[in-house]
Amino acid sequence: MSAKTNANVIIGGKVYTLSGYESEEYMQKVAAYINMKINEFEEVEHLRRLPAEMKSRLLELNIADDYFKEKEQAMHLEEDLEARNKENYHLKHELVSFQLKLEDMEKALAEQEKENKELLLAKTKLETALEDALLGKVEPMGKK
Repeated sequence: MSAKTNANVIIGGKVYTLSGYESEEYMQKVAAYINMKINEFEEVEHLRRLPAEMKSRLLELNIADDYFKEKEQAMHLEEDLEARNKENYHLKHELVSFQLKLEDMEKALAEQEKENKELLLAKTKLETALEDALLGKVEPMGKK
């Protein structure tokens, strides 16, 4: 657990001392967000004329709305990430399967090439034997 941090922040023109386990930078960031929301309300003419309590409630609702929208977006992003992770898993599995098939095909190809060389050698021997027989170098079969 990290040490407790105290930070002086300005919210709505007033200084507040925040205390927590987050960094001072984080606490300043939160205060800046709240100030941004307050400024958004101050820019709208009809909201400026509302009583302070009503402005506070609207500000709270606005911040809660932001929170729930961000939370929903995060949930959708997590679902998307999970779907992509599953797709990646399946693609990796498929890749491994294709790699194994490729290795098997390469082995089969090597065996076929070896057999082809052996057949070509046998063919050459048979052609030579036939040529010798036709030229009379080899005694025809059956004659002694």
